[in-house]
Amino acid sequence: MSRLDSFIRRLEAQRACLDLAARLVADLPGPVVEIGLGNGRTYDHLRALLPDRPIFVFDRRLAAHPACRPPEEFLFLGDIARTLPMALGRMRRRAALVHADIGCGDPEVTARNARKLARYLPAIVARGAVVASDQPLEARWTEPLPLPEGVEPGRYFLYRCKGFG
Repeated sequence: MSRLDSFIRRLEAQRACLDLAARLVADLPGPVVEIGLGNGRTYDHLRALLPDRPIFVFDRRLAAHPACRPPEEFLFLGDIARTLPMALGRMRRRAALVHADIGCGDPEVTARNARKLARYLPAIVARGAVVASDQPLEARWTEPLPLPEGVEPGRYFLYRCKGFG
């Protein structure tokens, strides 16, 4: 498979998982969290899917297209090990849906970021929330969810937050 075909399949899987995640949290109150803004495509998609929910965004630095940037009060810049633990005060409510797009092309860095995410995400996520991620999360507080039809296992990941205790 060409890199272009692989990229297209990843984006199709990402969209299908975000669409399903939005349906799964329809009755769960709380904001949306986007981890890894990048150029803002998935943030823009989440705005369209969940227009009545605030979307809090976490990234190391702001590099998104100007039309796909959150208002400053919804933006956290820096390492997630620092920003996630202190975010709940500004968010005021635990997240119902989290999308994490943290892969960077370097397998060691990506694995380290996935471990950080699994460790620090409980600070802001609600019981019953859905997490859609481009990386597997190995955490006791997650329960894998079935992927949408057409999404190959390992291409994207969906989890339900079952609690932290």
